[in-house]
Amino acid sequence: MTCLFTESARNGVAAMTLVYPFDDAATARAVVGEDGTLVAWNAGAQRLLGWSPAEVVGRPAVNLLVSGGEETPAGPVGGRWDGTLTLCHRDGTAVSVWLLAHHQHSSDGGPGHWLVVTPLDPGGPRSPDDPLGTAVLTQSPCAVAVYDEQLRLRRVNDAMADVIGLPEERVQGLRLSEIGGKRQSEELEEHLLDVLTTGRAKDVQTYMRTGGEDSAHAWLARMAPITDPAGRVRGVCLAAHDFTDNFLARERLQLVNEASVRIGTTLDVTRTAQELADVCIPALADFVSVDLLDPQENGEPPATLTAPVELRRAAHQSVDPGNPLAVVKPGHSEVYPATSPQADSLMAGRTITATVASGRLDQWLNWNRTRGERVKEYGVHSTMSVPIQARGQTLGVAVLTRYRRPDPFTLDDVLLAEEITARAGICIDNARRFSRERETALALQRSLLPRSLPRTAAVEAASRYLPAARAGVGGDWFDVIPLSGMRVAMVVGDVVGHGIQASATMGRLRTAVRTLADIDLAPDELLTHLDDLVVRLSAEAGGEGSPGEVGATCLYAVYDPVSRRCTLARAGHPAPVMLTPGGVARQVDLPAGPPLGLGGLPFESAELALPEGTVLSLFTDGLIESRERDADASHALLCEALAAPADSLEESCDRILHALLPAGGSTDDVALLLARTLGLPASQVATWDIPADPSLVAPVRKQVVEQLGRWELSEASFTAELVTSELVTNAIRYGARPIRLRLIHDATTLICEVSDTNHTAPHLRRAKTWDEGGRGLLLVAQLTQRWGSRHTADGKTIWAEIGLLDLE
Repeated sequence: MTCLFTESARNGVAAMTLVYPFDDAATARAVVGEDGTLVAWNAGAQRLLGWSPAEVVGRPAVNLLVSGGEETPAGPVGGRWDGTLTLCHRDGTAVSVWLLAHHQHSSDGGPGHWLVVTPLDPGGPRSPDDPLGTAVLTQSPCAVAVYDEQLRLRRVNDAMADVIGLPEERVQGLRLSEIGGKRQSEELEEHLLDVLTTGRAKDVQTYMRTGGEDSAHAWLARMAPITDPAGRVRGVCLAAHDFTDNFLARERLQLVNEASVRIGTTLDVTRTAQELADVCIPALADFVSVDLLDPQENGEPPATLTAPVELRRAAHQSVDPGNPLAVVKPGHSEVYPATSPQADSLMAGRTITATVASGRLDQWLNWNRTRGERVKEYGVHSTMSVPIQARGQTLGVAVLTRYRRPDPFTLDDVLLAEEITARAGICIDNARRFSRERETALALQRSLLPRSLPRTAAVEAASRYLPAARAGVGGDWFDVIPLSGMRVAMVVGDVVGHGIQASATMGRLRTAVRTLADIDLAPDELLTHLDDLVVRLSAEAGGEGSPGEVGATCLYAVYDPVSRRCTLARAGHPAPVMLTPGGVARQVDLPAGPPLGLGGLPFESAELALPEGTVLSLFTDGLIESRERDADASHALLCEALAAPADSLEESCDRILHALLPAGGSTDDVALLLARTLGLPASQVATWDIPADPSLVAPVRKQVVEQLGRWELSEASFTAELVTSELVTNAIRYGARPIRLRLIHDATTLICEVSDTNHTAPHLRRAKTWDEGGRGLLLVAQLTQRWGSRHTADGKTIWAEIGLLDLE
């Protein structure tokens, strides 16, 4: 096709006129309508059969057939038909003609037609010196090589000679492996041998740099056997097709897909940065460093960036083991000046490529002598700095370096690196936001949990809390609450769910438990009140008050060091594990009770006698629930770890967590509380039965003073005498028999308790000026650290604590 261009003076636009080099008379062409009538008849058809268009157009095409001639071939297949027919020439002779017919549809929706053609002069006479015949091999744009039976090169065309980089006369007689001299060449030769041996063609893809190329290309080598007329294989023809563009596009798409899968597998910033570096090696670079900006106090990256800029190395990766090109270690920060690739890219807000040969990196390498020496040592020649951005904020920069690959970074490499880095930026930002929220929730969680456990005369305690590895903080909590009479309450609970909402709910429940514990409720009664609170919280959370919107479990235990007995109750919580001195660790048999929040269901308590030195293990279900083992196996591990010798409860806590939790952390948060029971010696307790006679209060006071003398606590005699007198007098006046007075002391506290069988509890009030009474409990409150009352199965107990250290 010849193209002639003419300038259009009317519209000033270059118009293109096409001149077609076609000879219309070289092809006989006719058009037959759907009804069999000849519609068109060209000069070639007239030249073939002698009929003019005026003589045949409009007449049935079947009139041109010689009657009694060859049978008509089968009908058309797929809208095309071909075959040989005997046609009638105008001079009356019969002409055998091969015809090709195409069925064509009308563009306006009308009836279609058949286009019938046949060549009249297919290329003219051929000769051995025909230039078009020899061009089939030599001038073909497809690189072709012919190998003989010994797989030695016989012929190559011009395209293959360019690929090889040597003329045909220089390489004739060489094998492919000898011409290429590479491992890929040897592999291709093995495929040639397979084609020569089996006679079956095959296609092979390879990526290599040939002698005539500056860079590697992707090749599709099509190998086919060459046979003689007898069908014997006499050689192999190799045709090479360069599909580098398609290959690289596919590689880039595959790398982007791989990045979407490999980057962001966790919500950990460092891990995500390392995944970015790993994906780029070796597909894009030989060394990759990822440096991030340290977030500000509000957790956001700096709003404005000015050079020099301080970055912290989050990750790096190299094609060489050990990352020998790295200067900064992960986790360390460095200040980058304006001449550095990192700062330049961050300031410009776009990707910047640079080569060592261009001199753009000289100032940076001279400023950082260590980097300059590494660049010379490893032959670094190109760098590409890509800002890591997400949601309109700059998070850091990734620097890609090449020293083993000889080719510099291209525009396609820049686009690919930006695509991968953009995906990584979103993942890093998500990880930072999650980390910030997780740290906030952790801070809230730890602020709601006790910072330290109180020292009591009842138990020695140690605790652990671990948030979930992925889900973050939850609603697990523990507490040790001192009670009256040297007793202590131990509680472990678990709110369903994770996050700040679960932590807030946990804080409300822990406060409620402390409030209910202060009024000395029995464990089953306390859980009943706590269940009512969870039901109300569910109503607030669910809007319609449906039970279970806020769920929780709880274990509550009260231990008395005087009687050495422990009362426990649980609400859908795992039962504790107990280890007695010299005994075997075992799970406590305790009624399960319904989870908190169901409402209206009773709770049961159990009472145990605990020898002094017994260790109680209270925990949440995150400690024993595991995908690798069932609950029985977890309890067995817990009992084994608890029974192992340890110097302290702190060591036992660590051993239990190490034995039951996986190395990567638990899928649920874990709370663990260990308590070793202590016993109060009988010598530190004194008890008297008090007759209901006010005249006997004075002798009781005397007995108290004498007992304090024997305990060497005479400095507390005055306060204890006044408190005892008031409490005993009130019990005689308002209580019911029997009345009992008990004194308990340890190193820091003296407790006075008066018990009677009347369930009516006294109330503190301020007496008016003219009142004769009402000042007794007010006096008790002023003289003691704290006082209160608790209900018992037989009545009530009024108690008051006197601090011994304050009297020294």
